[in-house]
Amino acid sequence: MSRRVLLVVNMLNDYIKKDGALYCGEAVINMVLFVQKKVSEFVSLGMPVILIRDAHDPEDLEFQRFPRHCVYGTEGAELVDDLKSILEEYSFAIKVPKNRHSAFYRTNLHGILRDLNPETVEVVGVCTNLCVLYTVEELCNRDYKVVVCKDGVASFDTDAHLWAIKQMSQVLGAEVR
Repeated sequence: MSRRVLLVVNMLNDYIKKDGALYCGEAVINMVLFVQKKVSEFVSLGMPVILIRDAHDPEDLEFQRFPRHCVYGTEGAELVDDLKSILEEYSFAIKVPKNRHSAFYRTNLHGILRDLNPETVEVVGVCTNLCVLYTVEELCNRDYKVVVCKDGVASFDTDAHLWAIKQMSQVLGAEVR
């Protein structure tokens, strides 16, 4: 199987579009371009792209802490158009819906990665201090070699973004480049 896998976390309208419920701010403008290039690279090489996607129930308890976002079946929960056009015909794009910060919680991500058996898992997406961090933490706990693409992650909270980058590198042992 492929030696590299790309995890694309929450590149969804509610995070990336200016009118999105949890818009990550202007930091996403350059980040989206980076993610597009990274996804295109993986597609051109025929390597797996795993799309981690928030898909909340309308009454999810998370909405007590965060604004209502990425409700399953809504436009806000859809992949951004910039990536949709690249991935719509790609047979190695694997969708993993989730409803918690970690992409491993009650999903089939562990089984997918076990089957793919990657040497390296590269990670891009949002929000750095939430879904990216907690997914990277789980990857590291499972002893995957993790590369977080610094130019491919963003958050609506700049201080928390910087803190999470430092945690992933210094505490979890992920390579941040």
